[in-house]
Formats: sequence, structure tokens, C-alpha cells
Amino acid sequence: MPRELHVSIELNGTGDHLAASPAAPHWTDLIGLAEQGALDFVAVGDTCTPPPDDSAGRLDAVATVARAAPLTSRIGLVPTVTTTHAEPFHISTALATLGFVSEGRAGWLVDVSTIGAEARAVGCREPAPVAALWAEAADAAEAAIGLWDRWEDDADLRNAATARFLDRERPHQIDFESPHFSVPGPSTVPRPPQGRPPIAVALDVHDSDRQWELAASHADVVFLDADQPSTARLARGALLRRAADAGRDPEALRVLIRVAVDLGGGTGPGALPPAELRFTGAAADLAGLLADWHAATGADGFHLLPTSAPADLPAVVHGVVPALRKRGLFRADYTGRTLRDHLDLPRPVGRYARDTEPVR
Repeated sequence: MPRELHVSIELNGTGDHLAASPAAPHWTDLIGLAEQGALDFVAVGDTCTPPPDDSAGRLDAVATVARAAPLTSRIGLVPTVTTTHAEPFHISTALATLGFVSEGRAGWLVDVSTIGAEARAVGCREPAPVAALWAEAADAAEAAIGLWDRWEDDADLRNAATARFLDRERPHQIDFESPHFSVPGPSTVPRPPQGRPPIAVALDVHDSDRQWELAASHADVVFLDADQPSTARLARGALLRRAADAGRDPEALRVLIRVAVDLGGGTGPGALPPAELRFTGAAADLAGLLADWHAATGADGFHLLPTSAPADLPAVVHGVVPALRKRGLFRADYTGRTLRDHLDLPRPVGRYARDTEPVR
């Protein structure tokens, strides 16, 4: 039997056709529809650039998926958070909180900002060179993981009978130091339900070595750009070797190939999103393309970039997903509750977990 695919979709946080408020039905309806198709997760884009029309507002990816969390029950929620204009302490606490709100469905798409207008919009310095930004992102990911792990799983007692709500010996200082950050810790939020929200990184063969290093060392999911199956197969192999060299189990890394799609028959506004693999046509044909690439590359699945989510997502849910199921390549329904469950990823043991019994 062929191995089942992981399939996710990106909902871009910018664009004139998108609602400005995270509470708008547009967003909850799209995420709810993706859940009907049992997609692994939705990724929501973000930007610090002010919109041309100030009245339109700007979406915050974390706030958007947090609003959708109580209105959904299974689908993973992966907001984009850039490390260029945010501190790792704030990132880690926001994502840990999202983890609790969603009951273990949070993830994090790590990105950097190279745009001067974004820096000026938030009152920050001009962006550094790309390699330096990704080195900073790697430090931010390491600090966030440390903050999540510094709370032992059983530190949060909540024992009303004994009036003990916290074992003060089990949250720990992180004392993280790097050229970019100084983070003493511990976090103000307990360890998230998944231990650590899965980290995603977008990658292609031309990206900075620092970006590859971040993906190999910290990513649970990689969105890989490739224009040919042979390129994807070689890049995936190189990434898994680098993960092993970093002391990780390469089997615990999911590689999803990015595919820009237009399934709306020209009804969606704009051009295809930027990606090496691009498809315009019918849902059944896209399912065939994904099946062929899966067989040729060994990739774990695909991350879809729609030209227009309102036009393309229904075709994915009602066309592509059933066609993949007929091929035995996609789940009939969710079999777990957390994002790690959907991705077949284990819950990581905290780096600082102890064998001693907690104080009750």
C-alpha cells in the first residue's frame, strides 16, 4: 500500500479580497472548510507592511488562528511569525497560549523580514543581510524551544484540595545567550499541550545555508520548493542527512513540497503564487500530479498555495481530497486530535524533565 500523504494549505494574510478582521466569517469559514477535508493544517501568512488603504487594517496571523481555534476542533493552525521584529519570549508565549486555546493544534511557520518598509512600520532597525536574519531566526527557535521545555510537564499542579497550583521547582531559568538575544526565562506560560508546537520552515535549494541549518536543526515540517521530482528527491535527501548530522532522527522530519495552484477556472483574482511547482487545471488532474510526485520523490506530502483561497479551497476539499482518497493516498478522517498526531510526530520529551515525583 502507498504511504498516505500529508496535505496542508496556505491562507495568505494579505490581499484586497481578504477581510481585515480576524473575527470576520471569511477566515473562520475557510479554516472550517479546510477541516471538513481533514487537511493536516492551514498556514496563515503575515506581514508587518501597512496596507495601502489604512482603513483595511492588517491581519495578525496568531490572532486570526486564535479566533478560529474555538470554532474548529481538529485542523492544525500554523501562523507565520517573523523573528526579525519579534522577541523569542513573546513568540514562545503567544504560541504556547495558542496551543492551549486550540488544545494542541498550534504550529509555527518561522520567517524573516527583509523589507525596509516593514522595519520602519514597527519602528525597528533596517533589516540585516539575509544570512544574518536566518542566523537570528535559528537563535529565536532555540530560545523558544528552551522556554517551552523549561516548564516540566507536571509543574502546573492546579490542586484545589491542597491549594497548590504550581510546583515551583519545575519551571526553570533558561539563561539563553546568543549574539542576538539574552533570554533568562522561565516562560510565564506552562509547557504547551504538544510539548512543543511543530516548527515549519520554507526552503529551496538556493536558500541561505543558515536557512538550511535552521531547517535541519529545528524544523518539524519543511515546505520544499522544487521544479522537478529529481530536484526534490535530492534536496530531501540532503536535508535528512543534515538533520541526522545535527543529532536528530531524520524520520521525525516531514518534507512537504510546495505547489502553487489555480483550480478556480480563472475565477480567482491575481496570478499564481510564487513556487517552483505550479499547476492550473482540474482537481482530478492535480490529484494525479501529486500522486506522481509522491511516488517519484518520497516526499511526505504537499503544501498548497492557492491563487484565491475562496475559489481554490472548495475544489481542494471536494475534488482533490476525494481523488486522493480513491488512490489510497489520504486519510478518510482525522485519527488524532493534535497537530503532531496528524503529522505522525511524537510528543518530544522536555530537555529538562526529571524522574523525581512532583510536589503535590
